[in-house]
Amino acid sequence: MASAAPQKSRRFAWLRFSHQHTAFSATLLLMVAALLSRVIGLVREKYIAYLFGAGAQTDAYRAAFQLPDMINYFLVGGVASVTFVTILSRYREQGREQEGEHALGAILGMMLVVLGLGVGVAEVFARSYVAWWFDGFSPEKVALTTHMTRIMLPGQMFFFTGGVLGSVLLVRKQFAYQAAMGLIYNLGIIFGGVLLASRMGVSSLAVGALSGAFLGALVPSWIGVWRAGVRLRLSLDWGHAGVREWVRMSLPLMLGVTLVTFDTWIINHLASHGNGEIARLNFAKALFTAPMAILGQAAGAASLPFFAALFGQGKRHEFAAQVNSAVTRIIAVSLLGSAWMIGLAAPVVDLVLRGGALGRTTAAAIAVYFAIFAISLFLWASQSIYARAFYAAGNTVTPMVAGTIITVLSLPVYWTMYHAHGAIGLAIASDIGIFAQTAAMAGLLHTKGLVKLGGLGGAELLRSLAAALVAFTALEAVVRLMPHAATHLGDLLVLAAGSAVWFGVSFAVLKATGSALPNQLLRRFAKR
Repeated sequence: MASAAPQKSRRFAWLRFSHQHTAFSATLLLMVAALLSRVIGLVREKYIAYLFGAGAQTDAYRAAFQLPDMINYFLVGGVASVTFVTILSRYREQGREQEGEHALGAILGMMLVVLGLGVGVAEVFARSYVAWWFDGFSPEKVALTTHMTRIMLPGQMFFFTGGVLGSVLLVRKQFAYQAAMGLIYNLGIIFGGVLLASRMGVSSLAVGALSGAFLGALVPSWIGVWRAGVRLRLSLDWGHAGVREWVRMSLPLMLGVTLVTFDTWIINHLASHGNGEIARLNFAKALFTAPMAILGQAAGAASLPFFAALFGQGKRHEFAAQVNSAVTRIIAVSLLGSAWMIGLAAPVVDLVLRGGALGRTTAAAIAVYFAIFAISLFLWASQSIYARAFYAAGNTVTPMVAGTIITVLSLPVYWTMYHAHGAIGLAIASDIGIFAQTAAMAGLLHTKGLVKLGGLGGAELLRSLAAALVAFTALEAVVRLMPHAATHLGDLLVLAAGSAVWFGVSFAVLKATGSALPNQLLRRFAKR
């Protein structure tokens, strides 16, 4: 019994904030955190749907995020903090951590000035932007969207600072602080609504988002950096070599565009001409991004420091092998996840969103969009890994040039699909666009000799595809044959039965076809 306690302590050591993770334990931690965050996020979506439905107010709330997101994207490169990880990893590998911290302080000081000016300009011109981009909005929706936009704009300062500080922890293989960010951010939105909705209406959600940005994005990273003993000193040393390198890597991210980000912006622009269409599509996207974040974003964030370390050490073969291994696992699991999401789309959406101001007809429409988005889960998940492979190699130009070209070529596809098929056409166009984006990333990595496509586990992917197809067929039978009362209890029963069948069929097909995935997952989890 004496040895059991230390063994149990070691088993849960990966949950400690200071724990230095392996690639798998980091992925596991971030997936668990993403799962919890998305569960809270679904509570948030349920709360929003219950209070405000899928009409004009919810359209305005969703649209209010767009200008702050654009400020973040174009001024700091959106995901430009990934360049910090690449740069700091190299400083750390070379034993020059203090110099790396000086560079980080200079970058942070410089960009806070730039971002502060950008936020100030955006506050002044927010109404003009909203009226231009959401040209289908009524004057009342424009005014409401502008009001909430101005509330949320300062949050980009918190997101950027938290991202910079968080990169220090990621290089040290400490992921727990990042894992807490999404949880706190979503709770901030919920509590903003709970505390202020009676006085401020839908604007209370914007106040909650701003509070969540401060408490979720900034505070955990600041605490983690402080506990790690790092004392960043802000400066305006524009000539530092590290600053110049960061600018060189980040400029393509700032100047280029990518469909990963523009997808939602394009959808919102076109859907602004229909009342409630932005809300319905965004509800579906929010449900879809739950598993996408758990799989793709968590794995991508966890893998970057390890990719960067391997590439920085000149271990190109190991780098390529790890990228291919990560992509193979992600696609295999995503295919199975898509089968579950598509097969059970109706009860999932009905259970999560229906109630209060959001009725059954609206829930059914959202379920269709959700199922269409779910087809592309494996594409969203794998492109996240491929993009970070480029970033780890210090190449941000190639993916952003390719992303810009694909985004421009996709615009007529979105426009045509929307005018031909309405909101459903936008969901289909989204799938087409992300297919082109992912194929381009994989093809360019292959062409440049960084990650060969032949290194993917083709046989394993075929086994997972077969399991997904059989499981989806079984789910269709369950949903069709099971008596389904039009209640949330009925939804729960269908989900429980369908999930059990999906898991059993998937596991059986994988084992029967000789897939290594079940045993790999069981062994990995047994080690935790």
